[in-house]
Amino acid sequence: MTQDSKVVKPYSSADKSKKEEVAEMFDNISGKYDFLNHFLSLGIDKLWRKKAIKMLRDIQPKKIIDLATGTGDFAIAALKLNPTEVAGVDISEGMLAKGRIKMKKRKVDNVISMNYGDSENLPFDDNYFDALTVGFGVRNYENLEKGLSEMLRVLRKDGRAVILEFSKPKRFPIKQLFNFYSKRVIPFLGKMISKDKRAYAYLPESVEAFPEGHDFLDILTKVGYRNVRAKTVSGGIATIYVGEK
Repeated sequence: MTQDSKVVKPYSSADKSKKEEVAEMFDNISGKYDFLNHFLSLGIDKLWRKKAIKMLRDIQPKKIIDLATGTGDFAIAALKLNPTEVAGVDISEGMLAKGRIKMKKRKVDNVISMNYGDSENLPFDDNYFDALTVGFGVRNYENLEKGLSEMLRVLRKDGRAVILEFSKPKRFPIKQLFNFYSKRVIPFLGKMISKDKRAYAYLPESVEAFPEGHDFLDILTKVGYRNVRAKTVSGGIATIYVGEK
């Protein structure tokens, strides 16, 4: 799958970019996002983040950036690495506002900052961060290669990126169960609880359109990442991608 593939957007408005629609969607669902995220994933998303964070342990990163941070769950998981600074970045002010409350409640706002920003134009210096995380965010990028290149720019030499993203299970019965759950159950419950009928229908559509597995590793290599690799989790429901600068 290439960058020329059909662009999947939450609301399919002719006069709005994917970036604008994604920000609008997350603003719309920010109030129910944390609850729905853990409820619809049956809590497994927490285990996936823990596994992803372990893949950074050996480089002992002190400065970490978490892109598409949402309300900051991945940024909080990164505290296990004892960093001095974690910068969460997102294009949804609604999600960031919820995240800032969460950080203050947990008394970690001295380490974790929640910053408004665009993954394709990050407000940070070259080579600033030791490590980078993205949880379920790269498939929402308007220009995937541009976003990945910008991520690479802010990583230091030998820094590491860990990207957690949904994928499509290939084996029976997980494939069939996941298809039913993601295309029927998630949109139905998501619409009922979030009151946004498109947000949780967009999720399976964006997963379907995303260049997963070897295709995504090829894109990482193309934009300049080294030592790229992928590890599927939970039977292929999600994949953890790793790349270095």
